[in-house]
Amino acid sequence: MNILKYKEYEGTAEIDTDRQVCRGKILFINDLVTYEASTPADLQIEFQNAVDDYLETCRDLGREAQKPLKGQFNVRISPELHKQATLKSIRDNTSLNDVMKKALESFLYSSHEVNQNLK
Repeated sequence: MNILKYKEYEGTAEIDTDRQVCRGKILFINDLVTYEASTPADLQIEFQNAVDDYLETCRDLGREAQKPLKGQFNVRISPELHKQATLKSIRDNTSLNDVMKKALESFLYSSHEVNQNLK
């Protein structure tokens, strides 16, 4: 799936073969904001219009527009992995949050292939 970007927002770019249109929705907010166009080039324009309209509508309603993602989420892991991560934070004299951040960055941005098979 392709991702459109504008201001602080991302949105989907899909083709609806049944209706013969390009369509999408703004990602990472609870409000449902959709857009569609007849061509991919026009879809980017409609996405930008949808973001601008969303921001303007929120202003008109006197409420704050939702920001895409807060940088906070819950992860469920085994108690043993939790323990090992906590011990790592103690050994490194850092926070558990920092250990998890570094682990996630390593997973996402490492140029080396990571073997994800667990025994």
